Amino acid sequence: MPPVPTDPARELAVIELRQYTLRPGRRDDLIELFDRELVETQEETGMAVLGQFRDLDDPDRFVWLRGFPDMAARRDALTAFYGGPVWKRHGPQANATMSDSDDVLLLRPLTHDGSFRAAPPARPRPGTPAPERFVSATLWSFPPGRDEGIALVRDGLLPLLRDTGAAPLAAFATETAPNTFPRLPVRSGENVAVVLTSHPDENAHQRHLTALRAHPVARDEVLPGIEREETAAPVTLRLAPTGRSLMT
Repeated sequence: MPPVPTDPARELAVIELRQYTLRPGRRDDLIELFDRELVETQEETGMAVLGQFRDLDDPDRFVWLRGFPDMAARRDALTAFYGGPVWKRHGPQANATMSDSDDVLLLRPLTHDGSFRAAPPARPRPGTPAPERFVSATLWSFPPGRDEGIALVRDGLLPLLRDTGAAPLAAFATETAPNTFPRLPVRSGENVAVVLTSHPDENAHQRHLTALRAHPVARDEVLPGIEREETAAPVTLRLAPTGRSLMT
């Protein structure tokens, strides 16, 4: 039986965060092709295309997220899409823009409040101008098998983000299940937390960071606790949504 489109009312339990390094000057070519040909056609096989972004720090980096109801649905959807006629027709053109597409984190929602689902607001049409929004994605790395850092992000940082005026777009942690579609590699041995927040512009984001760092609980407890647990300095992606991104 072929995969069916993702039920909009169903939660997404598996997320891919994909960072592509592109050939010089080819990012807009990929975005135009992706937004025209590779959004609805992926979703028809049972996945949800959640966010597409230009990396503001690298003109040759494209960042995007897609989600699946579970790992079995991921296998079935990816098998159908990459073995189907749409990728056969457009895949060579997409691949020609890329020098590396293997920087992929396999994630799960960090909280279980039922808020992260497959049906955000209606998607803009192809050709819609990019919104004037700024999205920050911060990645923390912790020792494999240790939950303390993840718990601090979930139970300490996320409430503080809301208290200081930046409700997260989404928050994820590493999905440890085996890759059900090995044709597409994912980073292994990771233990990360990823938090995305949205702001009117980068100045608003900086003001929020100042407010967060000044909050006594963040300053004295949560941020130092995360720093003690992490294995490397956090990485923050400065992102600009494309015109068809649902995450803005």
